[in-house]
Order: sequence, then C-alpha cells, then structure tokens
Amino acid sequence: METQLGLIEQSFNLRYSFWVREALDELNDSFTITDPSISGHPIVFASLGFQKMSGYSRDEIVGRNGRVFQGPRTSRRAVMEIREAIREERAIQISILNYRKDGSPFWMLFHMCPVFGKEDGRVTHFVAVQVPIPRKPRRSGGGRGRNGVSLCEERSGFCETLGGSCRREVNSDSVVQLGCFLAVDSLLDSDNIGVDVDEPCEATDVEKRKSATAISNILSVLTHYSELTGRLVCGKRCCLSGMGLLGSSLNISLGRIKQSFVLTDSHLPDMPIVYASDAFLRLTGYARHEVLGRNCRFLCGVDTDSATMFQIKESIRNEQPCTVRILNYRKDKSQFWNFLHISPVRNASGKVAYFVGIQIDEKNENKHGGLSPEMRQLSVVGAVKVAVRSFTMGAGTSKSQ
Repeated sequence: METQLGLIEQSFNLRYSFWVREALDELNDSFTITDPSISGHPIVFASLGFQKMSGYSRDEIVGRNGRVFQGPRTSRRAVMEIREAIREERAIQISILNYRKDGSPFWMLFHMCPVFGKEDGRVTHFVAVQVPIPRKPRRSGGGRGRNGVSLCEERSGFCETLGGSCRREVNSDSVVQLGCFLAVDSLLDSDNIGVDVDEPCEATDVEKRKSATAISNILSVLTHYSELTGRLVCGKRCCLSGMGLLGSSLNISLGRIKQSFVLTDSHLPDMPIVYASDAFLRLTGYARHEVLGRNCRFLCGVDTDSATMFQIKESIRNEQPCTVRILNYRKDKSQFWNFLHISPVRNASGKVAYFVGIQIDEKNENKHGGLSPEMRQLSVVGAVKVAVRSFTMGAGTSKSQ
C-alpha cells in the first residue's frame, strides 16, 4: 500500500509544482483526477466539492478506482461508454447514476477529458467533473419499500445478505454480483421508488455548460502549475509523433498484471520501453519516467556477459522467445541475477507489435509458493498477449465504424 501511495504522490509531484493541490482546492467544483499509468487506474486527487457531494473523505477516495461510487442500478451501458472513451483517450459527457457513502443514489452529469503531456503526447491523467442533476418529482410511496423500510435500507440490507457484493464493479463477470443486481431489481417495487433511478435523468444545457466551464478551469490550473516544472500538459494532444504510445485502456489492462515486466516497441528506433510494470520499478529502483523511452540495455553494466546480450538480440531479430540468466544493475548500482524471459507479442492481425520481457530476481525466485519461475513467466506472457490483442481488435473495430 505504501508503494501505491508513493506512486500516487509522484503522479502529481513529478508533473506539477507543490502548490497545485492548494490551487485545485480553491475551485468549487466537484471533480476527481485519475492516473491510468498506475495499476488500477486510481484517483490521485479528489476536490473538496466531490468529498462533500459523495460523503467520502479524501483519504477514503484517493487510491481507489472510480467504480467504488457505482451501485446495483448504475447503467452498465453508461459504464461501458466511459470505458470506451478512456480506451480512445477522448472526452465524454454522460448522465449516470452513482451512490454516496450512505448508499443513497443520485443522478449526475459525468464530464471526463484526458490530460496530455506536451512533450510526448502521452495521457498523463483523466479529469472527471461531476455535476448533480436535480431529482425528478418523487413517485407515490415517499421512497419507502416494504413494511415502511426505506429504499436505501432495503437495498443495503439485501446486499449485505449476499455478502456485500452489490457495491463491487458492475461490469464484473461474477455470477454472484449479477445475481445480486437481478435480485434487487426483482424484490424492489419500482412503483415505490422515491428517486427516479429507473428512468435516466438527462442533463440540461445549464449543467453541460457548468461542467465544461469546470473542465476549462481545472485544465488552466494544471497547465499553469506544469509550466513551473517544465513538464507541460494540455487538453489536446500537442505532440504529432504519437508513435509508440500505449492507449490508456491498454495501460490499465497491463496494470492488473502484478509481475515484473516491460513492453518494448520493436518498430521504433532503438526498441524503447513503452510500458513498465510497478513490480519492475520496485525491482530496479527506477521511477516510471526514468524508464519509458529507453532501451532495456540500461540495466546492463560492466560485468554483464556480452554473449548473453547477443543471444537476446538474435532472438528478437528472429522474432523468437528466449530465456536467459543475465547480470543486471539497479539504479543504486547494486547487482542482481535476472532470470529473464523475452517473447514476441502479436496484434490482432498476427504481426509482432511488441516484445515483452519478464524479470525474476534469482535471489527471490522461491518466494511465490509452488509455481515455478517458468510458469510465472509464461502466465505473464499470456496475460500480456490477451491484453494487446483485445486492445488492437477494439482499435480496429473503432476505426472501421
């Protein structure tokens, strides 16, 4: 957890000057800022307005994924549209039903947009503004369920009966969660609902203008405080080179893999690293910005065997997997024997898109129970291939529409 919190701190501290949080707190709007490069795509900043609206404190929000605010009646379609916007790295305005900490539902206009690094065009963050949509008139029953129990109490009690699974990610494939959603829908009498959760509440032009103004103000603050560090951001992709940049959704999918690995792009000069896992950063001691864009040989040193390096080079040239034992160096110059596996990763059309390199510190290779190092490496290769193929298939479908 400390490592995750450290990455969240770096997410802001490396990009903006120290006073950016104070400046963002002066804005009255309800909004969050997330970082897709960190495992789990967590919230790295939550405004005072969002805390007041949701009922959560900042400590309860930062570090968690935004799905914590979804619930049994949150539209799956709306969630998928948001995920699609993240995958395509574009802005979106959509009405969605979310839940406060006390379990009460409310409609809001969700306006999200990406923030791009000016020097390389990468998405650094997503800003999401939440504008509450006024409730429609209550239906008969005053929001009471059976036996005079409130709708929220009835929903809450039923969810607890099923192990509290209702509040988890609404897009999960879990049968238990799906059963929870269907059971809640069937047990609650829609005629007695006090808040119109079944009928979408569409935002008016007033709410849309308010969200757009809030986005503009937030981007102005982020742009100003990034100028002070020399690592400028902007609301549109300013870099035309775009090649080698991973989509945010692919970053998020790769972030779920907990082993140490990097992804390199063989189609770019010097085959740079385009993704580095959190476990890789812990193993080597480098920060993410110190790794991306570099060739993997920066881990080699004076005592690294040149014959082993040549073996790796030949395997890559022939687009074949290989496994070697190689002496590598951490940022602090300490050595470690790296049980390294390299494998080509093909896109949906069957062409090699990347190479994945999985690192296992030989000193710690027996700390993972009964699973052998080879099996752990092959499981990472499989997970990366699935993520890349899914992303490239989705990108191809999107372009053809």
